[in-house]
Amino acid sequence: MLTFRQLFDPTSSTYTYLLGHGGEAVLIDPVFEHVRRDSALVRELGLRLVATLDTHVHADHVTGAWLLRERCGSAITLAASAGAHGADRLLQHGDRIPFGSRHLDVRATPGHTSGCLTYVLDDRSAAFTGDALLIRGCGRADFQQGNAATLYRSIRAQILTLPPSCLLYPGHDYRGLTVTSVEEELRYNTRLGGDLNESDFVGYMQNLGLPHPKLMDIAVPANLACGRPAGGGELPDEPTWAPLAFTFGGVWEIEPTTLAERLGEVQVLDVREPAEFVDALGHIPGARLVPLSTLAATLPSLDRTRPIVTVCRAGGRSAQASLVLVRGGVPRVANLAGGMLRWRAEGLAVEGVHL
Repeated sequence: MLTFRQLFDPTSSTYTYLLGHGGEAVLIDPVFEHVRRDSALVRELGLRLVATLDTHVHADHVTGAWLLRERCGSAITLAASAGAHGADRLLQHGDRIPFGSRHLDVRATPGHTSGCLTYVLDDRSAAFTGDALLIRGCGRADFQQGNAATLYRSIRAQILTLPPSCLLYPGHDYRGLTVTSVEEELRYNTRLGGDLNESDFVGYMQNLGLPHPKLMDIAVPANLACGRPAGGGELPDEPTWAPLAFTFGGVWEIEPTTLAERLGEVQVLDVREPAEFVDALGHIPGARLVPLSTLAATLPSLDRTRPIVTVCRAGGRSAQASLVLVRGGVPRVANLAGGMLRWRAEGLAVEGVHL
């Protein structure tokens, strides 16, 4: 069964796509700032990231390709014609990118930039068009070796010749739209659908009058290096006080055995109700009872010089508590994975047990 997820970056309105099969996955157009999120999702779905696929050299965000290779060992792939350096595989029209027993076919669709690619699923049920074709629109063609006539021909020959039912997933959408189809765009695309010809399209595109993307001077050089920061650059901070795992839900988690080894170094906040603190599960030695309903009011009294681990019965309320602490400016926070149920299941010490 094919695994498919559509992810979103609200800052640049960029879509990232995860496809998985047979234990392997690829990510299309990952965003640097969301590498933690994306790698957490890959891990939680039980997949191994084998490749990142950029549709082009982006001008509005920095790709997460290099950082994902550092963390997950995934290969960096993009168009040979993009002119980037540091990739593991430079793609040509007609290439295939395998994952599990499925694959994506590579189609060159230049015009927005000279190095644009569209990735077509092997059964032609879906295609990932980057900025070449958007929902009821298309990418601009006035920088990065763009050319309106070339873009028109690319879309018409390589994308809109796919089956009418083929779903098209764009690189961006600024209105919250998520998917379209070949049939829809042939009928309703305001720039090249219906009876509009190449001359109509070129005239339209030459009169857009758009300003250049705000991050262009930063994003393009970084993406020509596949997202590797210049001189090492500024990488996302990682916790150093304990081995932690970041979840797709946006929470740092600590394993019970890891916490048990560090009880003298951290503060444990048990956010259950008072009766639960002394029920059959007991509580972690040295834990402080702060029910979730009172946590916000307790924030000013917390010691911020030591890391805080939040705990509850199964890890749900304490995950919310960790988010409350982070929003309250607490610098080092983690949630106990699995809560007291896992703590007890692993035979770790407790106190306050009342049967």
